[in-house]
Amino acid sequence: MSSKDWIEKDYYAALGVEKSASSDEIKKSYRKLARESHPDHNPGDPKAEERFKAVSEAYAVLGDEKKRREYDEMRSLFGSGAFRRNARGAGQPGGMPFDVSDLFGGAGGGEARFGGGGLGDLFSSIFTGGGAGGAARPRGPARGRDVETEVALDFPDAVRGVTLPLTLRAPGVCETCHGNGAKPGTQPVTCPVCHGAGVTTRNQGSFSFSEPCRNCQGVGTIVEEKCPECHGTGGVTKTRTLNVRFPAGVADGQRIRLAGRGEPGERGGPAGDLFVHVKVRPDELFGRTGDDLTLTVPITFAEAVLGTDLRVPTLDGTVTLRVPPGTPSGRVLRARGKGVVRKDGRAGDLLVTLDVVVPAKLSDEARAALETFAEQTPPAAREHLDARVRRFS
Repeated sequence: MSSKDWIEKDYYAALGVEKSASSDEIKKSYRKLARESHPDHNPGDPKAEERFKAVSEAYAVLGDEKKRREYDEMRSLFGSGAFRRNARGAGQPGGMPFDVSDLFGGAGGGEARFGGGGLGDLFSSIFTGGGAGGAARPRGPARGRDVETEVALDFPDAVRGVTLPLTLRAPGVCETCHGNGAKPGTQPVTCPVCHGAGVTTRNQGSFSFSEPCRNCQGVGTIVEEKCPECHGTGGVTKTRTLNVRFPAGVADGQRIRLAGRGEPGERGGPAGDLFVHVKVRPDELFGRTGDDLTLTVPITFAEAVLGTDLRVPTLDGTVTLRVPPGTPSGRVLRARGKGVVRKDGRAGDLLVTLDVVVPAKLSDEARAALETFAEQTPPAAREHLDARVRRFS
């Protein structure tokens, strides 16, 4: 995408969010719209494909904090009319004369700073050369789009780490032309319009504006004899399988980035990235809090009163925990080092919550024994409650 796209296109509207939307709101909206308009879910629907391209382009900018900041600043600058011409024919912000070389860091040492860099860096794809008197930079083949997919992992695999094959049906490099779009035995030739620069320049008063060359779509070369397989694009939709390593301790909702494994760039351009969203299936026994695993274990009333040695499972075996006499329901015991292994090799803990079970039915013998126990047991300390109750009697 060019800087001209940044000025003309409203990426917030494309994603259906406000300009003040948080990163999470932008991500949530993008994922929803991408699922709804994905070509795999709308086969043969060119409008859905265009919507998918639009939301992907918008998220590529708004999903990156640095690009989003520069996009907002550029839109604000151009939207304010800072570069409109006045009646005298000179480009003047606010009616005051200015030197274009000052704006782009030219003579005199004056450089307008914008997001940590000169305006010439930011507008390099709009204004010729990024500064006064410079030459247009070649664009080259466009980078491929990023690809997102989702993988569900079993709870033990997420804790321990696992390598899984991931099958994707997405655009890939054409094997017939190896991505350059030309018929085997031929090569792309330099564009006669932009002479390989990928951009064309037009003068408008005090400014020189550059835009992608329409003859070669900004690539700098044209394909005279197109590849019969990809029809000159350099990419084809195909099924591919990748072995993806999910590190130990990967969490539900985490996103893993595989650089260069997304869609290939058009006609040999660099590939985008593949983002894998992780969903962890719940386990029937264990839960997770950060790097600690959690487990609830029921115990009897007698075990809580008298104490016991309790043998409980872990993900890799068993461990014995000591339940001290007089343990109340809800007490948490800790098995150190039996949780999620961190990157530094240390591990979280297994937190065992004890749940004292009250039997719904008792045998006659058990009831008699419990009544004898109750007679010998001092009453619960409820004096402060009884005093309040007597006030209402």
